[in-house]
Amino acid sequence: MSDRSAMPRRPGGRMASRPLHFIWLVDGSGSMRVGGKIQALNEAITGAIPYMRTVARENPQASVFVNAICFADEARWMGEKLTPVSEFRWQNIEAGGTTALGEALTMVGEALQTPLITDRALPPIIVLVTDGLPTDNFYAGLDHLFSKTWGRKALRIVVAIGEDSTSDEAKNFFRTFTDNEEIPPFQVNNPEALTEMIRWISTAVLKSVASPLNESADAAEEESAPEPSSIGVETEMPVEVNIW
Repeated sequence: MSDRSAMPRRPGGRMASRPLHFIWLVDGSGSMRVGGKIQALNEAITGAIPYMRTVARENPQASVFVNAICFADEARWMGEKLTPVSEFRWQNIEAGGTTALGEALTMVGEALQTPLITDRALPPIIVLVTDGLPTDNFYAGLDHLFSKTWGRKALRIVVAIGEDSTSDEAKNFFRTFTDNEEIPPFQVNNPEALTEMIRWISTAVLKSVASPLNESADAAEEESAPEPSSIGVETEMPVEVNIW
C-alpha cells in the first residue's frame, strides 16, 4: 500500500499535513575553528540531512521545513525560511568573529509567526549548537523569542561543544534557553560524539514531534523530547578521550 493510500482520511478528501519547522542555530564564531569544531559540525549536519528526509517521508502527516541561522559577528539565514526538508542543502560555515546569539534569537522570533507559521503547525524544533557564551544581548533576543506564541511552544535543544561550554555561566544560559528541566544541555567533546548527537536530534527528536501520536499542537507541546536512552539510541560515545 502506498503512503498516499495509507494516510488518514476525512470527509471531503485526504487530511492535510501539518507544518513542522526545524531550525538549526549554529555558532560560527572564531572559537569554533579551534580543534576543527566547525568542520566536524559541517560534516555532522550534512550527514544528518538524509536521515531527516527519511523521517519526513515516514511521517507524511507532518510537512517538515528546515533552515538554519549562522551567528558570528552578525546572524544570517542560510536560505529561504520556508524550505522543505527535501530541498534543504547545508552550506558549509567558515568560522570567524564574535557570537551574536541574541540577534539570532530575535530573527527566529520574527520568523515564527504568520505568514510563515500557521495555527495548524506542530511545535517548532530549535537546536542551538555552540561552544561558549554569546557576546551580544542574549536575554533581549530570548525575550523577543518568548514573546511569540510559537517561540514559547517550540522544543528548544542545546548541543554544547567542548570545555568552554561547561562553565556555570554557560550552563545558566543554556537552561534559560531550553526552559525545560527534562531536557538538559547535551555536552559533546569530540567529533564522533557530535555526529551521534546531531543524528539523534535529526531522527528521534524530529520523529517525536512529527509522530501521528501528536494529534494536536497543544498535545505535542506538552510532550518533552525523549532522552536518547529511552528510545533505544546508543548514547555512549565511541571515543573516550576528549578532544575539545
